[in-house]
Amino acid sequence: MKKALFLCTGNSCRSQMAEAILNRRGQGHWEAVSAGSKSAGYVHPLALRLLGELGYPVDGLRSKKHDEFREGRFDAVITVCDRAKEACPVWPGADMIHWSFEDPADAAGTEEEKLAVFRKIYLEIDDRIRLFLAAAK
Repeated sequence: MKKALFLCTGNSCRSQMAEAILNRRGQGHWEAVSAGSKSAGYVHPLALRLLGELGYPVDGLRSKKHDEFREGRFDAVITVCDRAKEACPVWPGADMIHWSFEDPADAAGTEEEKLAVFRKIYLEIDDRIRLFLAAAK
């Protein structure tokens, strides 16, 4: 089974969603984990809400720092924000990939308007992962 590490700045939104999506879509072929260049210390409540509404398991999700995975071996290390790309260490043997997504945590408005931004980013990440899996065959 191939392994992927998704990185963003705080590991509270984008990389958490990417981890969940790849673990579901790549079942049996890919295993994903996620981390941040700094740990936010929490997973954003709207990320948890959206993932839960979409049937993803959210128990046990936590924000992690990439140092936890320094000794890990990955086939792909994927940064999902520009700041994480700048601070990303090198994992020998891994394909280093960069995808840039807007940070949904920066969304303004009502709770429902913010959730709509999380859904939009989720769909963008999902589309990118579908393409990634198609190319990886």
